[in-house]
Amino acid sequence: MRGGALAGARDARYLLRMSLLTEMDVRSRDLFRRLVETYLETGEPVGSRTLSRGPGVDVSPATIRNVMADLTELGILSAPHASAGRIPTERGLRLFIDGIMEIGEPSEAERRALEADAGAEGAADLLSRAAGALSGLTRTASLIVTSKSDRPLRHVEFVRLDPERALAVLVDDRGDVENRLIALPAGLPAASLERASNFLNAQVAGRTISQARREVLEQLDAQRGQLDDLSADLVRRGVAEVGPGSGGPQLIVRGQANLLEGAGADLERIQQLFEEIERKQGLIDLLEAAKDGEGVRVFIGSENRLFSLSGSAVVAAPYRDAERNIVGVVGVVGPTRLNYARVVPLVDYTAEIVTRLIR
Repeated sequence: MRGGALAGARDARYLLRMSLLTEMDVRSRDLFRRLVETYLETGEPVGSRTLSRGPGVDVSPATIRNVMADLTELGILSAPHASAGRIPTERGLRLFIDGIMEIGEPSEAERRALEADAGAEGAADLLSRAAGALSGLTRTASLIVTSKSDRPLRHVEFVRLDPERALAVLVDDRGDVENRLIALPAGLPAASLERASNFLNAQVAGRTISQARREVLEQLDAQRGQLDDLSADLVRRGVAEVGPGSGGPQLIVRGQANLLEGAGADLERIQQLFEEIERKQGLIDLLEAAKDGEGVRVFIGSENRLFSLSGSAVVAAPYRDAERNIVGVVGVVGPTRLNYARVVPLVDYTAEIVTRLIR
């Protein structure tokens, strides 16, 4: 997998969690792994008798109960009901994900499905289809945070809206069109809009605004006679305001209906999750945090304030542009009872596909 490991496992808290593993003998770790895997599959508390019937388990239910009691004292299991069944706590899930879970690779069928569904012309369509494909395979809601486009430009044009505002119309090398609102210098005549557009087109055609920024500003200083002061002011504003990221990140959400499947008694929690998803800025902030790591990051329940009520989980990975700059994040959100061993590599592979296709 890209990054080699979960990026969320690279902090001081990881070392503290790993110290728990040293307190657990081989049998305890094995039973803990089996219990978590069973819980993630069924969503139900797991009892000692269930574990004793598992393949390769050669200890009695009584011994298993003792181990489960010890793990409960460690804070990695809890008993949600009066029954003897246990479920992993958020702390336990974090320990499982960072130190015990074995992560594989997407199957060939999954790879083909992601590549076929995501392979679309146009950046906006690509991201939307990638989100839909990931949501369909994971049966979760998928999320993509993307920065405003910084692809090589084919054409730039300023279109006046009123005396104080204009649209900067950007057409990139794939034909995608993006409009950004900018302020006009006071008293700008119509002819200055055309002169400013022509000047920018001569400098940035085939390059991104960020790549051509310095040269544009240098040319303005070197060729003072080519543009009047108001046109030059508009060019400077355009370069500053239509650069990458100036429009803020955008959020794409697909597959929310998947969260209702099998909700059962958790319907109230899923409804709460819907409300949390609607707080888009909070989701954007959370996913932006995934840019800090090389690989996949997992956020569990109350580890993030946004999901403190629904107790949900987010699995996210960054994707990059042709210069290997991180430009966005792809991920999924769902109940903490996700099949992390399967979801993590699917999110990682989707980020890899998006990275490859947006270059």
